Amino acid sequence: MAVSGIDYAALFAATPSPYLVLGPDLVIVEVNQAYLDATMRTREDLIGQHIFDAFPDNPADPEADGVRNLNTSLQRVLASRVPDTMALQKYDIPVMGRPDAFEERWWSPINTPVFGPDGSVAWIIHRVEDVTAFVKARATRAQTPIALRAEREALEAELYARARELQLLNEELRQAHTREREVAVTLQEAMLQAPDLARHQDVAVRYLPATGSLNVCGDWYDMVDLPGGRFAVAVGDVVGHGLEAAAVMGMLRSALSAAIRALERPAQALDVLGLYARSVEGALNTTAVQALVDPESRLIIYSNAGHLPPVLVHADGGCELLDRATDPPLAVRPQHVPSPQATATYGPGDTLVLYTDGLVERRGEDIDAGLARLAGVLGEGSRLDPGHLADSLLTRLGLAGGGRDDTALIIVRL
Repeated sequence: MAVSGIDYAALFAATPSPYLVLGPDLVIVEVNQAYLDATMRTREDLIGQHIFDAFPDNPADPEADGVRNLNTSLQRVLASRVPDTMALQKYDIPVMGRPDAFEERWWSPINTPVFGPDGSVAWIIHRVEDVTAFVKARATRAQTPIALRAEREALEAELYARARELQLLNEELRQAHTREREVAVTLQEAMLQAPDLARHQDVAVRYLPATGSLNVCGDWYDMVDLPGGRFAVAVGDVVGHGLEAAAVMGMLRSALSAAIRALERPAQALDVLGLYARSVEGALNTTAVQALVDPESRLIIYSNAGHLPPVLVHADGGCELLDRATDPPLAVRPQHVPSPQATATYGPGDTLVLYTDGLVERRGEDIDAGLARLAGVLGEGSRLDPGHLADSLLTRLGLAGGGRDDTALIIVRL
């Protein structure tokens, strides 16, 4: 495989450190020569094999824990999507040509995820360093003075003990983090409940926290039924991540929901929200967009406080940015100024899409490029139902497994 004149396959094969590539099912898909040399295997022995079929525990060692510890690390990589460095690990390897014979080996492993186009973990790079010689070095020191040898052995024992202790502490921290994430997910789901959504079959919502976050962030979506068959949809984005941003999000989302129910005009609702945001610590620079849909007149009435423009996707695939009523973010102006408001007409089969910046913004890229990419994907999927369109959108934009920033999305078939 050659890209830009570089033969990456040749580079991988020649890398001096031992590398093994696993699929998400832990089946070996590639291996370099250094790994074959370190394990005394051939490609035919390993490619297509499950890693623990190729390298089982030594049945003669009742304390063997290589399979358990390596599997824990690999599963952690799949779940957390971040590299995992294991402590020094005793993992004996089978001796080829001698059934039931194993050779003692000690390794220093690192497992690293590689992501596919859809953002999911497509492969895991398993890198090892054979440290058996270091661990066994004591056996070669017969000529070393007893006192010095004892000191070295004590230092090595201390090093190994600290490494194992570190591994156990890391595992405890990961378990605590997992519990914290579970609490965070429950909190976020409670905050984003929108009871009126259940009455709309042609509406899809999605929420993806930033990769590596606690799943508690400042993005939100909402939907509110209004008299006369009308309804309002909104999305917003509080600056920051974590519980503080989520708390601010909860207050602003509730305030906007109440305002649109009472005033029934998006601009006035955002006026109220802007005034309220001035009194909420952490609400400065929050962005939000509110759109009211009137099926009888086939009008969308909208107002925008510093947010990215909603997209009206026409049934024929054409896309229209609703960008004619945009104001600065909430609480930015030193004096209150009434929010602008605009209208757009829609036809049967059109689709309204509201989203937060995590859907389109990419580091080092102009926002217009992200909006053009979004419009292209939406236009191609204009005939999909909202749920399938939402999933297709996230997949094609590389966000199915999460992104660098939070993403909230609401899609309405009009």
